[in-house]
Amino acid sequence: MIEGENKVIHELMKNWHLHLKGEFPGGLDELLADDVEFYSPIVFTPQKGKAITKMYLGAAGNTFGDSSDPAEKKLQDLESSASKFKYVKEVLAGNHAVLEFEAEVDGKYVNGVDIITCNDEGKITEFKVMVRPLQGVNVMHEQMKAMLEKMQKR
Repeated sequence: MIEGENKVIHELMKNWHLHLKGEFPGGLDELLADDVEFYSPIVFTPQKGKAITKMYLGAAGNTFGDSSDPAEKKLQDLESSASKFKYVKEVLAGNHAVLEFEAEVDGKYVNGVDIITCNDEGKITEFKVMVRPLQGVNVMHEQMKAMLEKMQKR
């Protein structure tokens, strides 16, 4: 690590990857600030608060998952060897991380980035997702809409 570089974002990313493997005690409750803002590639307005951010991240985990029953897939399973989701690049600077991912959803290639900002306590204050190409955006929109509707009925 370069001298003077922010160690907080490095620790947060280590914990984020542990969480995705189901190995981080406390999960999203520990990683997210109470006032976190989530920016979806589908929804125009930012979603504010820990509860709604957890819901969106959970739906994303289900959407990217490999399970035959999407309700059984968890965000924590994303970095398992069976998942079709993987991070391919990571750039850390200051209190920010940019994580590029690739995935396959319903046979469609999805490429995107998670842009994560944290506070000095190492809690995520902003989580922004950007997705490409258009067919990836479209399939994510369909899948996320269905998953969010399913999750809200529980």
